[in-house]
Amino acid sequence: MGVARATFEAATRGLEPDLSLPDLDIPGRPERLPPGQPEFVQTPADYLRETSFTRLSAKGRQLLAQYGPTLAAIEQEFGVPGKIVLAIWGRESDYSTHYGGRDAIQMLATQAYTGRRKQFFRNEFVYALKMLQDGVPRSQLRSSWGGAMGLTQFLPSEYYKYGVDFEHKGRVDIWTSVPDALASAAKQLVGEGWERDKPWAYEVRVPPNVDCTVANPDQKRPLAEWLKRGFALAQGRKPRPRDLNEPASLLLPAGIYGPGFLIFHNYFALKEYNFSDLYVLFVGHLADRIAGERSFEAPWQKVVQLKTADLERMQRVLTARGFYQDKIDGKAGMKTRLALGAFQKANGLKLDCWPTADALSRMTADR
Repeated sequence: MGVARATFEAATRGLEPDLSLPDLDIPGRPERLPPGQPEFVQTPADYLRETSFTRLSAKGRQLLAQYGPTLAAIEQEFGVPGKIVLAIWGRESDYSTHYGGRDAIQMLATQAYTGRRKQFFRNEFVYALKMLQDGVPRSQLRSSWGGAMGLTQFLPSEYYKYGVDFEHKGRVDIWTSVPDALASAAKQLVGEGWERDKPWAYEVRVPPNVDCTVANPDQKRPLAEWLKRGFALAQGRKPRPRDLNEPASLLLPAGIYGPGFLIFHNYFALKEYNFSDLYVLFVGHLADRIAGERSFEAPWQKVVQLKTADLERMQRVLTARGFYQDKIDGKAGMKTRLALGAFQKANGLKLDCWPTADALSRMTADR
């Protein structure tokens, strides 16, 4: 990558590993797992709190007015609405314009040296050295334990792939320049497949007794077809005519215990930014709220989130029985919920597509 020996020597002189980090592979030491990201360990009701949307959307509307011309220029160039990149900023750093965290060089070097994903972090470490060589001050390279930094949380490789000098100052500044950070986030979404002037999702009123296993991203139908099948847009909204032919799939993030959504291609572009349905729903809904729309029509019912170990156990049982073919990660994601629903249908159990202790008990009792 063109990083000079002198850059490496200066950056690593006196550097010590931070062995307090999670996800390290140290012989003789018990595994310390990464801290659970809230979008993977909280229930939908806990993660998608109305108080959070009320506070963040109010601030977002202020920023929409403050940065109006900049956001309009970003949308003109990249096709990503200003409300979307504002929502990412709000979710990632609470609209902070101050960079915090720990020394990114130490974080990345430690992970590259003794982490569980050494090659991944070696690559990010070298990109971080390149950032130093290209003039980014070491004091700005502050990150999470996984190396993400700036207002919208970019890895060093993403800085080079998607960074935009939107203020034309001669260097990409994702730490203190709001235009640069938001334009970079927009460019990344485009790189992940965002399509100009297309919807991300509509909340819908789900027909009674819906088969929750239909909530499958592979089962796509034009929005108009879903409406013919008894689904209706929440809040009495009317779809934009140009959206009626857009392919959509059903999402039931809490199984039958919460709102339903018809999701479009741009939903999955957002999901590449963070591979969590709850994260995408938070960002998309916050963007809608910034634009003046109302809260979710259907309530999020209180459901219990199984512990990671129990979810892994459920995934293994579902795998052994042929219902699940994805990775064992202990997360109640879309594919896990669908596999559980298929198991419930096949065994004449209550069909709700939500992993519970009772469901786990039933599927392990007769093995």
